[in-house]
Amino acid sequence: MNATTAQQHEVLVLGAGYAGLSAAIQLAARTRKRGNPRVTLVNAYDTFTERLRLHMTATGQETAEMNIPELLDGTGAAFVRGWVTAVDAEKKTVRIDDERVLRYDTLVYALGGVADTAAVPGVDDHAHTLDSPEDAAVLAGRLAGLDGGTVVVGGSGLTGVEAAAEIAERHPELQVVLLGRREPGAGMHPKAKAHLDAALARLGVRVRSGVEVAKVLPDSVELADGSGIPADVVLWTSGTRVPPLAAAAGLAVDERGRVVTDSALRSVSHPDVYAVGDAAAIRQGYGVMHGTCQGGMPTGVHAALSILRVLAGKEPKPFRFGYYHTPVSLGRNDAVVQFTHPDDSPRRIVLTGKRAAKYKETVTAAPWPTFARMKKMPASGAFWPRGGRYTRIRSAK
Repeated sequence: MNATTAQQHEVLVLGAGYAGLSAAIQLAARTRKRGNPRVTLVNAYDTFTERLRLHMTATGQETAEMNIPELLDGTGAAFVRGWVTAVDAEKKTVRIDDERVLRYDTLVYALGGVADTAAVPGVDDHAHTLDSPEDAAVLAGRLAGLDGGTVVVGGSGLTGVEAAAEIAERHPELQVVLLGRREPGAGMHPKAKAHLDAALARLGVRVRSGVEVAKVLPDSVELADGSGIPADVVLWTSGTRVPPLAAAAGLAVDERGRVVTDSALRSVSHPDVYAVGDAAAIRQGYGVMHGTCQGGMPTGVHAALSILRVLAGKEPKPFRFGYYHTPVSLGRNDAVVQFTHPDDSPRRIVLTGKRAAKYKETVTAAPWPTFARMKKMPASGAFWPRGGRYTRIRSAK
């Protein structure tokens, strides 16, 4: 082992979602000419999962397939395919499913959330989820094989709304029932909510709010009040959970298992670990951030910049983020875009209809040119999409 190898600083990025991929590309692209640190991205699949389009995959629509090694090409980052099975925060190692052990000096923890199928009995056994392209493809096959019947979507949040609308539009022969504790679009401006309600009604989606699912059975959904809804297919979109790996490693986590971070996105218990995206409990002035693509990518970029500052002997700067919009597709030619204040509360500005659908499509497609820009990143700034445009964020030099 030569001196150069001995001094190599190893950065492992776990998870290649929007946040993890942003961190890996940003960090590697900025340091590729120096060759230090060495950046390795670990992910269970070698294709990028477009979570924003999984409701389309679930209705048999084709979406672009992005190969992670190709996205990393030219950055200098290495790729390791494998499921992470354990993190040892004291020894600074990560074990993957083929029993390989990877060492790190700095870890970026980006193993995001999945649907919470454990909170309600029967969900894990009898409901579909939209956690991966494979899950979505299985659901697409099941829907295509139905000759009439009822599809129950459990969860009236934005994922549930988009999935219910997409299924109803692509499969008008099916009755779609959307269940949730709150009304769909409850946090939106009245104008945005009215458009969302009208679109669901137009598509024939039956909405039942103020209800709680007690159990999912093979052919029905049982509600807490004792009533039931016959169901040929159940799609579960209510709530998320994160892998228990962070807690098992001894990292400080919140009640949902997310890594608690300081203002620079470092673990409060292990400062050589950065947490980003859905895996992190990141507190801002308005509260803890919730998981979205628009928030995930900036956390990945900021973690990369923070690591660079620390390696240069400087203090990282605090992360600051404000929400900008909530785009919701309502089928292929309709949508609603709720523009928001930085704390995610609704503004009066709303887009609806085809203009909103075009806007949503632009935002959904935005990560790809963003990743391309990151690969050619000069040392002076970072880019990520904001409302269909690219916002330049100065690096902390």
